[in-house]
Amino acid sequence: MSSHTRRFLVAPMMDQTDRHCRFFMRQLSARAVLYTEMITAQAVVHGNREALLGFDEREQPVALQLGGSDPGMMAEAARAGEEFGYREININVGCPSDRVQSGRFGACLMAEPDLVAECVQRMRHAVSVPVTVKSRIGIDHQDSYEFLHRFVSRLVRAGCATFIVHARKAWLRGLSPRQNREVPPLRYPLVHRLKRDFPGTEIIMNGGLTELAACREQLEHVDGVMLGREPYRNPYLLACVDRYLFGEAEHAPSRQAVVNAMVDYAAAWAARDLPVHRITRHMLGLFQGQPGARSWRRHLSEHAPRPGTSESVMLDALAAVQRAQAAMALREPA
Repeated sequence: MSSHTRRFLVAPMMDQTDRHCRFFMRQLSARAVLYTEMITAQAVVHGNREALLGFDEREQPVALQLGGSDPGMMAEAARAGEEFGYREININVGCPSDRVQSGRFGACLMAEPDLVAECVQRMRHAVSVPVTVKSRIGIDHQDSYEFLHRFVSRLVRAGCATFIVHARKAWLRGLSPRQNREVPPLRYPLVHRLKRDFPGTEIIMNGGLTELAACREQLEHVDGVMLGREPYRNPYLLACVDRYLFGEAEHAPSRQAVVNAMVDYAAAWAARDLPVHRITRHMLGLFQGQPGARSWRRHLSEHAPRPGTSESVMLDALAAVQRAQAAMALREPA
């Protein structure tokens, strides 16, 4: 995966960026790099790998994010990820949740750069795809630029060439994961400085970005941008990424075309007894900001979870949108 293809990334998000979410997002952007939810190395080593790692090749490019701190186990999980076809293995050094800390991984590992470096080295020896790191700018009171520089420098020496940096520090005690995404202030200049100090290293900005115009501004300072909550809340944002950030000439796919593609996808999964709401739950924001958005959300929320509901629920929801739009047009003055 060359650096230019990591220009725009959709963040790994627990309980959100599963394989069905990623397939849906891929209908909107061909160029965005998509990430799995964080999966623990221990689960990969000891669990059902097909259930944990299986994905549709049409989702590519897809990266696997691993959580863990045991170098041998991380290497084995990375090897399994490459065997399944993931094009990048990412180490989570940014999640601040208590559960993650209790497993000795996530943001607390920023305090142990030598251990992270050993994981990087073992994983790089185990796989041929890139091994990358997603971190914060610091933790607790260790939030100086010097701290961040030492952390990145140690991992660069270990062979890591790509860093995704959430431009907030993490408080390991006293804040929830959600508060850790919102309360610590964003410090973009620290990440810009990191790129200046490590010009041969790929630096990707994460945190607080919600508009493509702001992404393009960041790309003047860093190699790529990663967004998370906004593409999930307003997925049609992704339909503009290929043209706006990559210069692609193709027109954005219509929302109706995306719905039709997802109907076919859901039909294939229905043959494997997957309830349709496992797919439609990721699609509630497709009409965000458009006339009929409420009708779309309401129809899917009310009908998709019912036992026996088929993929046609999406077409019914689309029809509800069209009725709402027609009714709105009739109310508008000539």
